[in-house]
Amino acid sequence: MRRIVALAVLLLTLSPANSQAAPIDALTALNNLEVKGRAAKTGYARSQFPHWSDPDRNGCDARNDTLKRDLTNITYKAGTRECKVIAGQLIDPFSGNLITFSASGNSIDIDHVVALSNAWQTGAAYFEKSKRTLLANDPLNLLAVDAKLNRKKGDGDAATWLPPNKAFRCEYVARQVAVKAKYGLWVTKAEKAMMEKILSTCVGQKLPT
Repeated sequence: MRRIVALAVLLLTLSPANSQAAPIDALTALNNLEVKGRAAKTGYARSQFPHWSDPDRNGCDARNDTLKRDLTNITYKAGTRECKVIAGQLIDPFSGNLITFSASGNSIDIDHVVALSNAWQTGAAYFEKSKRTLLANDPLNLLAVDAKLNRKKGDGDAATWLPPNKAFRCEYVARQVAVKAKYGLWVTKAEKAMMEKILSTCVGQKLPT
C-alpha cells in the first residue's frame, strides 16, 4: 500500500497541473517504481505504438518537433511553416560527437529512451492504444541521437545498454525513470540495479520535466 501511495504522489507531481513543482530526485523516483520480471514479448509490434503523430497539435509531427528541439543551425523545407527539418547539426548525447544531419542521409535517429519493446514488456501491453500512442510521441521519451548507436541499443534497457558517453548516463537513466514513472511502467531487478549504480554516481540527479 505504501508503494502505491508513493507512486500516486509521484505521478501527481509529474502531471501538467504541477509543472511548477520542484523536480523529483531520480533515485527516489526509481525506488517508487514496481519491480517485476520482464513479461513476454507476445503480441508486440511497433504498430501497437502509433507514431509519428502531433500530440501537441502544433502542426508538426513528434519526430520533427524533436529535431527542432535538439538540433542547431536548422534548415527547414520551404512551405512547411518551419516544421519539416531537412538539415542541421546535433551534439549527439550518446557519443558527445558533432553530427551533421540532412534529410537525404541516415545519420540521426529519434530514439525512444524507454524502447517501445521494453515498454510493452514492462506494462504497456495492458494499455489502451491511445496511451501507447502518447508514450510513443511524448517529448520526454524522445531524443535525437546517433543512428548507429541507437541501432546498437535496439530494445535494450539500462541493464543491457548505456550510452558510451559516460557524462550523459545519469541524465539518460533519469529520463528512463521519469518515463516509467509517468506511464506506470515497471523495472526488472537487473534494470533497477544498474539504474541505482549509475544514479549513485550523481546523487541528487533530478528527473527531467
